[in-house]
Order: sequence, then structure tokens, then C-alpha cells
Amino acid sequence: MSTTHPGNAVEALPAPDALPAPDALPAPDALPEQQRIRLGGVTREEVLTLAGAAGGSLALDWLLYERILPFSGAFGFLLCWYLLFLALYAVAGRLQWDALTVRERLATALAWSSGLLVLAVIGDQIGYVLYRGLDAARHLNFFTESMRSTAALDPITSGGCLHAVVGSLEQLGMATLFSVPLGILTAVFLVESGSTRRGARLVKPVRVLVEAMTALPSIVAGLFVLGVVILTLGVEKSGFAASLALTVMMMPIVTRAAEVVVRLVPGTLKEASYALGASQWRTVWHVVLPTARPGLTTAVVLGMARGVGETSPVLLTAGFTTRLNLDAFHDNQASLPLFIWNYVKQPYPDMVARAFAGGLTLMAVVLILFVTARVLGRHRTPTERRTRRPLRAAAATASAANQAAQVAN
Repeated sequence: MSTTHPGNAVEALPAPDALPAPDALPAPDALPEQQRIRLGGVTREEVLTLAGAAGGSLALDWLLYERILPFSGAFGFLLCWYLLFLALYAVAGRLQWDALTVRERLATALAWSSGLLVLAVIGDQIGYVLYRGLDAARHLNFFTESMRSTAALDPITSGGCLHAVVGSLEQLGMATLFSVPLGILTAVFLVESGSTRRGARLVKPVRVLVEAMTALPSIVAGLFVLGVVILTLGVEKSGFAASLALTVMMMPIVTRAAEVVVRLVPGTLKEASYALGASQWRTVWHVVLPTARPGLTTAVVLGMARGVGETSPVLLTAGFTTRLNLDAFHDNQASLPLFIWNYVKQPYPDMVARAFAGGLTLMAVVLILFVTARVLGRHRTPTERRTRRPLRAAAATASAANQAAQVAN
């Protein structure tokens, strides 16, 4: 039955008798079963293929090294085993999977094995230092005494690294105080001034200088401070001079890392700040830096990790002493890298044990500083929370207005 109107053509509707009856529809059980796609996880076939490739490559590697080829050495054996494992895993996977799946699982094996290798190397280093320095580190006097009254043949229960720990903390603290503000200000200058034509002329030489300082050898920084500050200006060797040398090493690291973080701040937040009437320096101080605070903390940690383990610039600028010197501006001052370098080369087992215990202490200091910096970087003050709420609302309003303008155009 159909209905027509003048000037309009309406398609005739099918009669009710022409519609299929409900009994004629296929039953749900008769529909083809849908295959469920598994996202993620590990299948039994993948585990067996991985284990078979590892075992087969180990057997083939042993056969090549021990029976066929004139090779020797643990490093070559492990490297050959790893290459054979990847080859056998790819061949065994191609027999049962398509090429795309083989590439994906081979890349997964490479990523996991690389991560496990890095963890194994780090664990081996920590374990070796712990094994060699445990004889000295297990005694409390090692952390509460200096080496002022300890001779080379004195027992392990005499002397410690207190003077070196204090010296390292003072030198690193002053270097951080000098390098972090300079590095962050330089990073903000590179990001904010590079957007204008006049600022781009000044940004280019500053960026070239920062990149050149990043690859600067540490001994050159020590020689620079030795020649300019100590020999020319007459400043004596001290912890302060060592902190200046560490500042030269830390500042480009902080600048490069902070620049990357500052560039990641959303532009809508800065636009919202400008829309509220804030100036550029207030926007940087109240919006950019608080938003990039966790990343800036990471930049500071990277700079501190670079400076805390430096030996050659500290050796040229701070000297070495066996007594505790709390005054970083006068007389020689020891540090943990110098403590390790001075005692690890001596032929006395107890002195070598003290050097490895100093290395273990240096690892602990770096770990404590890293954890502290991460905790402080994640904490937000109430002022920052109150400041960012209206900025987020204004940024959302600006984004909605931009989308509406694009739709209207």
C-alpha cells in the first residue's frame, strides 16, 4: 500500500505479509561463533617458543665454543648465546605466526632482555661494591670517625669517612645553590626569548655555549677554576673552589633538562595567564615553573648526580685531607670521590676495604638525595593549588572559544 501526493514520489512500503516471520530468523545458536581477540598477556605457545629458543641457542652455543670453533671467554659466550637466541626465536616464531606478529614479539624480547641486562649490570656493580666494602661498612666507626689518627696498618675498627661525607655534602650543596638558579633561568630565557625575532639573536650563541659546556671534560673545568680562581685571584684550595668547578659541570646539565621540561608546559595555560592580565615574568613565576616543577626536580637530580661523583676537578681545587673540616672556605677539604681514589690504590687490604665502603656510602648518599628531591617535587603548596585552579578554568574557556571560532569559520 502506498500513498502519493502531487509532486512527491514516496516509495511503497512493503506489506506486513512480506516481512519475514520471527520463526524464519536464524537462532542465536546457529550464528557463527565470533573469535575473541586477546589483547596483551602471554600465551602458552609464546612461553614454550621462548624457552625452546633459549635452550636450543644455549646448546648450540656450547657446541660451537667447546667443540667446533677455537673461541673462549665468558663475554663472547654470552654474546653469541644472545644472538643465537634471537635468531632461533625469530625462526621458530615464523613457523607458527605471521611476519607482523614475529616482529612484534621479537621487539618485545629485545626490550625485555635489554632492561634485564641493565638491571643485571647495576645489581652486579652494587653487589661487588657491597662484597668488597662490607668489612668496613659494618662497623659504626666508619661513619662516625675521620682518618686523622688512623695509619695504614691500623685495624678496620679505626677510622672512617665522616670527613669525606661532610665535604661532599657541603661542596654539592653549594654547587647546587649556584648551578640550579642559573640553569633554570637560562632554560627559561632560551624558551621564552626564542619566540621573538630580537630574542632569537641572543638565544643562538647561548644555546651553542650550553651545548659546548655539556661535552666539556671534567678535568678542563677543574683546570679552569684552578687557573682563574686559585692561581689568578689568590683563592686557596677549599671546598668553595671545588663547588665552583662542580657548578661548571652541573649548570649545562640542568639547563638542557630544564629547557625540555619548560617547553612541555601547555601553551593554553600561559595564554590564560595573559588573558587574566598577568605579565610575562609573573606568568613564568606563577604558571610555567609550578607546572614544570616535577620535571625541574628531575633536572636538578641529574645535575647533582653528575657533580657528586666527580673526582678530577675536586682533586685540583679542594686538595685532600684526613681531618674533618667544616669550613668550606678555608683549607683543604676531602670528599667521597677523593676518599675512594686515594685509598683504593693502596696495597693494604683494610684501606681498599675502606675505599669500597666509601663507594657504598656514595651510592647511599645519591639514593637519599634522589628520593628527597622526588618527594619535594611531587608536593604542592596550597598557594600553588589556589593559583592553578582559575588558570585551568580560564584555559578551558579559551580552548572552548577557539573550537567554537574554528567551527564558525
